[in-house]
Amino acid sequence: MRQEGAGEAMTKRTEGGKLRIVNLVEDTPGSRQCGSEHGLSFYVETGKHRLLVDCGATDLFLKNAALLGTELSGVDTVIISHGHYDHAGGVPAFARLNPGAKIYVKASAREAYYHLMEKGEKYIGMPAEIGTLSQCVWVEGDLQIDEELFLFSDIGGTKYPASGNQRLKRKQGDRFVQDTFDHEQCLVIAQGERQILMSGCAHTGIANILDRYNEIFGKDPDVVISGFHLAQKAAYSAEELENIRRLSRELAEKNTLFFTGHCTGQAAFAIMKEIMGEKLVALHSGDEIVF
Repeated sequence: MRQEGAGEAMTKRTEGGKLRIVNLVEDTPGSRQCGSEHGLSFYVETGKHRLLVDCGATDLFLKNAALLGTELSGVDTVIISHGHYDHAGGVPAFARLNPGAKIYVKASAREAYYHLMEKGEKYIGMPAEIGTLSQCVWVEGDLQIDEELFLFSDIGGTKYPASGNQRLKRKQGDRFVQDTFDHEQCLVIAQGERQILMSGCAHTGIANILDRYNEIFGKDPDVVISGFHLAQKAAYSAEELENIRRLSRELAEKNTLFFTGHCTGQAAFAIMKEIMGEKLVALHSGDEIVF
């Protein structure tokens, strides 16, 4: 595996069974003057596919792709990890560029999601336009797309709950109810004997997602690429700090390499890095990973 600035050989197609992943947008700036925003988007080349995993909050991922020389008109498949704007806000712009790509979204992602704050509520759901796109495939439950791509959801478990989830709601009629994140789905990419697990924010908890993965596949993934939804503006409580440390120790025991960014937060990353060492790698806008 190598990680580098995304400027090298950006227009070359993955060959020889290699997997290439480019972080088109993330919360922190990276290589080649790529812009950053509160959002997430990856371009992925497999043996059979050119993919997007999430589309950021705006069309910034398209602008970064152009800077990097990455042509998105050839993308055949888009996976939207869950129904929040910072992962799906750029979908309408992509659909105008590439109306032929299939876009896989959980059916429940079309509901109205909000962040409740002291000064009121903020809509954080997907743009309504996405619901009208004929290229969308509305997913219910697990889905085997082909021999390379598998989607799973139905993630249970309550390990290391993120306190920030408590402010995230779904609007039901004229009232707000707790978001259960049943609109979240995870992508598994199979390349030979290697399996890569990609998630968006891991609102259901990365440890719980890994338990579900293990339930399906009977082993841990080789690589995980995901936000961990641990960032918060307030200082961590003693309980929250202990949850981060316990999570880090559990992940460190796995024979898995973890890449993270976006909603993990720099403070949480620093704590996790101290425990996990080389098993944890930070991602930034424009970074490229090749396996």
